[in-house]
Amino acid sequence: MKQFFFLLISLMSGLYSNAQLPAGVSANRGAMQAPPNIGRIYGKIVDSSGKGIGDASVVLLHQRFDTATKKIKEVLLKGASSQSNGDFNFEELPIMGQYTLNISVKGYTASSQKLSLAQPFEKDLGKIQLEKDVQQLEAVVVTASTNRLKMDIDKKVFSVGANIVSAGGTAVDVMKNVPSVNVDIDGNVTVRNASPQIYVDGRPTTLTLDQIPADAIESVEVITNPSAKYDASGGNAGILNIVLKKNKKSGYNGTVNAGVDKRGGINGGASLNLRQNKINFNLSVFGNQNRNRGIGETTIQSFLTNPNLLVDQSSSSRNSGGFLFGRSGLDYFATNRSTFSVGFTRVRGKMNPSDLLKTDSAWQNASTISYSERNTENDRVFNAYGFTAGYKYLFPGKGEELTADLNFFSGKSNSEALYTTSIFDQRGGDKTGSIEQRILGNGKNQFVTIQTDYVRPFTGSAKLEAGLRAQLRTMENQQGNYFYNASTGQFEQIINASSNYANYDNVYAGYLSFKNSYKDFSYQVGLRGESSDYKGELTDTKQEFRNTYPISLFPSLFLSQKLKNQQELQMSITRRINRPFFMQVIPFIDSTDQLNWSRGNAGLKPEFTYSAEMSYSKSLPGNNTILASIYYKHTTDLITRYIDTITTGTGEKRPLSTYTNADRSRSYGAEITGQFNLAKWWDMNTNFNLYNSKINASSIAGANQDALWSYFAKMNNNFKLPHNFKIQLSGTYQSKTNQPVNQGGGFGSGGPGMGGAQSTAQGYIKSNYGIDAALQKSFLKNNAASITLSVSDIFRTRRFEQYTESAYFIQNSYRLNDVPMFRLNFSLRFGQVDMSLFKRKNMKGEMEGSQGAMQGM
Repeated sequence: MKQFFFLLISLMSGLYSNAQLPAGVSANRGAMQAPPNIGRIYGKIVDSSGKGIGDASVVLLHQRFDTATKKIKEVLLKGASSQSNGDFNFEELPIMGQYTLNISVKGYTASSQKLSLAQPFEKDLGKIQLEKDVQQLEAVVVTASTNRLKMDIDKKVFSVGANIVSAGGTAVDVMKNVPSVNVDIDGNVTVRNASPQIYVDGRPTTLTLDQIPADAIESVEVITNPSAKYDASGGNAGILNIVLKKNKKSGYNGTVNAGVDKRGGINGGASLNLRQNKINFNLSVFGNQNRNRGIGETTIQSFLTNPNLLVDQSSSSRNSGGFLFGRSGLDYFATNRSTFSVGFTRVRGKMNPSDLLKTDSAWQNASTISYSERNTENDRVFNAYGFTAGYKYLFPGKGEELTADLNFFSGKSNSEALYTTSIFDQRGGDKTGSIEQRILGNGKNQFVTIQTDYVRPFTGSAKLEAGLRAQLRTMENQQGNYFYNASTGQFEQIINASSNYANYDNVYAGYLSFKNSYKDFSYQVGLRGESSDYKGELTDTKQEFRNTYPISLFPSLFLSQKLKNQQELQMSITRRINRPFFMQVIPFIDSTDQLNWSRGNAGLKPEFTYSAEMSYSKSLPGNNTILASIYYKHTTDLITRYIDTITTGTGEKRPLSTYTNADRSRSYGAEITGQFNLAKWWDMNTNFNLYNSKINASSIAGANQDALWSYFAKMNNNFKLPHNFKIQLSGTYQSKTNQPVNQGGGFGSGGPGMGGAQSTAQGYIKSNYGIDAALQKSFLKNNAASITLSVSDIFRTRRFEQYTESAYFIQNSYRLNDVPMFRLNFSLRFGQVDMSLFKRKNMKGEMEGSQGAMQGM
């Protein structure tokens, strides 16, 4: 009976359309045709004084018959922002059916009215008056600040657009202002004192953080305890997902940026987005020059000789070079339910760092026995490119979808380093000799990721998610070590000091996750299975090393309970893995750096981490939010770097850096993050993390790391001043802490093979703090242009000081980057995003642009 009723309505609508066609439009009596889209609705939005209101959100909904549910429902038809004088205009509208027009704008009460069209199928709504909303006016500034930091219990999302301190910088500068994230002097990031995996748009990347411009980043997601949906590899620090800008507003729009720092290093770029009907295209290009300077000092007391040898080193470094970053993407909205996407990324850079290292050596309680100066000149070139392809299909059932993704990313590099060491009998004395060493290298790193995900809702809030994933990684490296022979006048290769290898790393995974809720209680259970195969080859000797890890299971459990007064509790438990990467495994002594020898350990095993976290969130009046968490992590077979010793062919003993599996490690702590709106013109977000960590390495003599209570604090203040001025003031403090827990062969600084910050059972990092500030002035119509002056580490206090101890030596060192760093940047936004800019014959593409999010309103 119900189906017959809907069929009758459809037939009557068709007859009515043929009977009411406007003049000049013929009717085909032999076949029923859809009424033409020639309707128009327009009007003007004004305040109580009759003044036009610009930038109001105007949304037009249309009643349609849904074939899946067999019901009439409202769907999004068109949307626009009112012009500066308050005018709005919708054209090419269906002439049949009922409409609902919704109007909303900050500071005014929302308006909603029902509409229908009659001949001549145009409706002039005249002036639509909106009344001021006092309560909402008080929250205008609050809303802007909330967008800067969005906090969910399972992740925090930091909006980069409002972060003016990082303007003109790289992703390293962005991370310095992201809550929960700490950044060291080399740009390595840690979350809760462990190095996370770095993703770009939800996928691994070969890019490092200093190769991603800040102006290309939309937001950063901090996921501290990922569920079974995410990769199990990556240890115990979670995921940092960098979301790049990709605008889908209709029409055309873009930005232009340009800036310079105190060293004359320039940065600039532009982005453009075009959207018409079923096609969305975006293109962005950025460039950044690097002219940094740095200084450092190191003191070493070696116990390998009697009397002990004392070494005092001072270094000064400078860098020149830069990189270009380009990205393009195309989305094709084939139907209401199908979307195809492709993207391409290209990065090219060249760096020319140089360094002067001065070394004094002396026996304990004796005068200097030697003095040397080592000049280092480097020439590094890197090229990276990536391709992404995606498909998304929305089933008729609400929320049911299938996605498929292909991600390819490859990077190549070439390097040449020349070390020239001059040896003197004492500082300022006679030259007694010299050593010249040249290292030539090239490498390749390639990622291929294939993934598919399926989401299937059930009755109520129940939902099943499933997926398959294959990640294939190849790494190749060739590095030749040459020393100058004065008798021949040529550089001669030292074969046993050269390093040529290839690594093939494949991981296959699948997961299932089920989510449901009962009243205010919800749960999510998941299980992920991963299998991996590692193969390494020393290409000169054809010696192979292989590690195959069978399927390992990684369960996850998330529980959530909503309480009264906008409060919520959540608990999560997960299991993760960290596998050793190739350079940690091969038993090859790398002596290319004569001051730092290293060797892998073929007996390394993967480490497993069990994480538990409990969180509490509370929304306070005035859009203030507090998120508090306590967490515990336990790792078995922790991969740790430690200092051993080796005897050379001449009988000389020297330190050797290598790897081993510590017995276990554990860390626990409490973290609190807050978003506060202290006044209409002042908002602030804060983060405080108190933690205790300990590495138990009883199998390594003298290598146990004492438990140490440490804390990390971060604060960002944003001030809105008259005449479109803004000020941002940020600060960080890191107390004395054990060195970060190992991220294995992951992406501690964004690139594979870097290893990130390695854990050690023999040292700590001293406390440091820093303050950053920025001033921005916006101008032109709609504040489309802005000038920003920013300064980082105002008081030169972010000194990286480290203490390392072993049975063979004690070392103290510190380094300081080129601070304070001043940057001046200009930005201009342009474009027309009125949805009536382009005439549309088919609105399906526009509806799909929201990927179904607005369907079924």
